[in-house]
Amino acid sequence: MTIHRTSKTALLFAIALAATTLSARPGLAFSEAQQMCTGDAMRLCGHEVPNVQRITACMVRNRAHVSPGCRAVMEREGAARRRAASAER
Repeated sequence: MTIHRTSKTALLFAIALAATTLSARPGLAFSEAQQMCTGDAMRLCGHEVPNVQRITACMVRNRAHVSPGCRAVMEREGAARRRAASAER
């Protein structure tokens, strides 16, 4: 039970990290990413659990294979990261 809970936590963290890094609203973005991407992460990257960095890389690598909802979250947050990086220059 503890291993399963730890794995699920790592997976959810990786989803949030992949989809919401530098988000303007991290709490909402995490919730949305969790809702939209958990199924995709389990299907595409479950073999990487509990390694958060590998799950994150796997989700980015498999962006073309994620559901439309998860892809939208990832793209929106990627655009937010690019805007934030441009503003820092």
